[in-house]
Amino acid sequence: MTLPDWMLLLQWGDAGWGDEMVRGMLMTLAVAMAAFLLGIVIGTMGAALKLSRYMLLRFIGEAYTTLIRGVPDLLVIYLLFFGGSMAAMAVARVFGYEEYIEIDAFAIGTIALGTISGAYATEVIRGAVLAVPKGQIEAAKACGMSRFLLFRRIMVPQVARFALPGLGNVWQLTLKDTSLISIVGLVEIMRQASVASGSTQKPFTFYLTAGVLYLVLTAFSNKGFGLAELWANRGVRRA
Repeated sequence: MTLPDWMLLLQWGDAGWGDEMVRGMLMTLAVAMAAFLLGIVIGTMGAALKLSRYMLLRFIGEAYTTLIRGVPDLLVIYLLFFGGSMAAMAVARVFGYEEYIEIDAFAIGTIALGTISGAYATEVIRGAVLAVPKGQIEAAKACGMSRFLLFRRIMVPQVARFALPGLGNVWQLTLKDTSLISIVGLVEIMRQASVASGSTQKPFTFYLTAGVLYLVLTAFSNKGFGLAELWANRGVRRA
């Protein structure tokens, strides 16, 4: 790789692509974080459905995870992108608005990736809930703890401890899946790398840079989740 190739990345403003690639990385991080948080919310609700005593609620939770995990992520994004626009237009027509409505790329990217990550988070959280020793729950009830206090002091800390490793994997999946949402027009790492490579005719330089940026994000993410696991496991006796 020649020096002028790297100069395109080191220079900022009109002279190079360094600032655009950094902005693409920040957009990737922003949409991944928003989608991951949405996925945690969806996953918590999905786990509650799958652990419900009612068969209908369990069926809904099972149908959601089976459907989302059973089809390609790119197809989910396409369906939500075009389906969301169609739904918005259908509602708008009720009020007499006939123009085409296009949903914001960041919003649709967050919703799509959040829906995908939520399906995987559902199984992680469900498994974490089932991993909480029943003896602790029975002991808390025997001590007269209310349901809210039991949930706050027994369930939440334990579920968080058991779920963190799995949620770390869900985060990595969500972070890498951001590369798919370039199809909706969101300028993240892959979209910016594609634009830059097309403009400069140096695809290897910019796609290699995109790979390096993803590795930087995943490396810091692994470190962050590792520290979170150490914090969650403080005071736990090791075998």
